[in-house]
Amino acid sequence: MYNLLITSEEGAWDKESYIYDISRFLEYTHEDIASKFKFGSNLSLDEKFISSIKSYPCLFVYERGMGVARMGSINNITRVSRRRIKIDFSIYRDSPELSYIDLDMLGSDLDIRKWEINRTHWAIKDIDLYNVLYDYIDHNIPFGDDNVGEEVDLPEQKEHVIVHSVVEFIEEISVFNELRRESEIFYRGHSCAGKYMLAPSLFRKDEEGNYLYKDREDVIYRELMVSNSGDFRHDHYTLDSLVRMQHYSLPTRLLDITSNPLIALYFACTSNLNEVGEVIIFTMAKERIKYFDSDIVSCLANLSRLSSHSKKAIDFSFSELSEFNDQDSIKKLIHFVKEEKGYFEAKINPIDLQKIVCVKVKRSNDRISSQSGAFLLFGHEVIFDEDGNEEIDINRIRIVNKESILQELDFLNINESTVFPYIENSAKYVASKYRFEN
Repeated sequence: MYNLLITSEEGAWDKESYIYDISRFLEYTHEDIASKFKFGSNLSLDEKFISSIKSYPCLFVYERGMGVARMGSINNITRVSRRRIKIDFSIYRDSPELSYIDLDMLGSDLDIRKWEINRTHWAIKDIDLYNVLYDYIDHNIPFGDDNVGEEVDLPEQKEHVIVHSVVEFIEEISVFNELRRESEIFYRGHSCAGKYMLAPSLFRKDEEGNYLYKDREDVIYRELMVSNSGDFRHDHYTLDSLVRMQHYSLPTRLLDITSNPLIALYFACTSNLNEVGEVIIFTMAKERIKYFDSDIVSCLANLSRLSSHSKKAIDFSFSELSEFNDQDSIKKLIHFVKEEKGYFEAKINPIDLQKIVCVKVKRSNDRISSQSGAFLLFGHEVIFDEDGNEEIDINRIRIVNKESILQELDFLNINESTVFPYIENSAKYVASKYRFEN
């Protein structure tokens, strides 16, 4: 096990202490590890917790290659407020210095996800840090008074399945058929494999790592309501409005998925023709699926209506449910939920607010119907592990030979006219199909 600590603060690891927001702790940490600590719902930092964390070596990293990464240790952990914790740390005097390129090469061995390096957070990884670095540098390195442990078998990197045709694609996804009795399967297509994160448009960042929309979520929600109020007059639930906003390309906390694998394949092929595409396969237990009228869905959807200040003020460290629900921010959230569900009990479980749930929505427009659409709805400050989590299993298929696959899909009536069933798209498709060519 080791602590992975990443920051965007220049020179932070040249000091002796650093402060993290509690919400950043255990991000990109596998659920089986995170569940042992349950830091977010525990008021106190007891000695057992501190001793356990301090016993793991640390890798101190800067976002986006701002500086070299080095090894060290945590000397102490203290809470400085309800939302912030301070670590006192030391960098090993003889620690190797790892560049951004080194970390990229070591990513799979250190369990550092592709996009993880771009996020300030504190993760705990079930990896022997000493052995990985020892093998990489190829000689014994004295890390203070610690010794390099015995060699361990590193997990093998997953081989990517590559398909060149619709037939090959169907053969690959057919292996999931045996899971359908107890599981639901959804798909999503990306035109460039490994380039796009499994995150909704609301969480997009600029090149400097700043959120483009997230801190103004409630404002853009209301602004569209104000300017196009007639379009939303029949929406009963906030989720209905979010789906409509997503349909018109407003950034929301929804991520589109589909139950039709050929639709996902179409999206993987329809742009960036010279790039390798991919189809992501999401498998989850049927009982995990939520519907448009779910209470949890209402709570998550109405986070969109809370101001950034109110969302940041939510304290997840309360051990008592009554204390958590007595916060002003949660009272506001309950008020919003009650507007659509008068019977809703004024009680929210903090665990529910930090979930990613799969939602089957009402097929209220032609696009959702034609694309067999569903959504992943993201909770408060949550990040989807690119390798999946304990509730959602992830598999990926790489897609090449895109132009040929698009022709095959057209033969199966999967094309711009049917995927985007609007007259302007149909007209564009028909004109293109019957255009005279010499």
